[in-house]
Amino acid sequence: MRHRKKGRQLGRQTKHRWALFRSLVTSLLEHERIETTEAKAKEIRGFTDRMITLGKDGSLPARRRALSFLRSKDVVSKLFSDVAGRFKDRPGGYTRMVKTRRRIGDAAELVAIELVARAEVSTSKKPGSTPAKTDKTE
Repeated sequence: MRHRKKGRQLGRQTKHRWALFRSLVTSLLEHERIETTEAKAKEIRGFTDRMITLGKDGSLPARRRALSFLRSKDVVSKLFSDVAGRFKDRPGGYTRMVKTRRRIGDAAELVAIELVARAEVSTSKKPGSTPAKTDKTE
């Protein structure tokens, strides 16, 4: 029985699964958008949120904890300098999943998991454009 055992096994042994999670979270923070299966994306959401929360903390122990999970100094420095600054006013929910396609070989549902602030920056309106009128009556 699997009572009180949370998380997906993903057909891997424990050490392989943890290495997979570390690799996916590192790639997500490095590229800010990756495509993977839906089950893997759902599993790495929590790890990514924890890493961004450590980045928002900004202390040396938080940096060491992030480095022990991510294992890439470049990604950790990007997390603490760039990514954490974008989410400083946001209390949580740093990632979004968008269903993209079915994989050809096994018809697995693929999703793109991305950082939320990445999309907000790219969809901003051009400077000098006028906002749309609203029909509010005062």
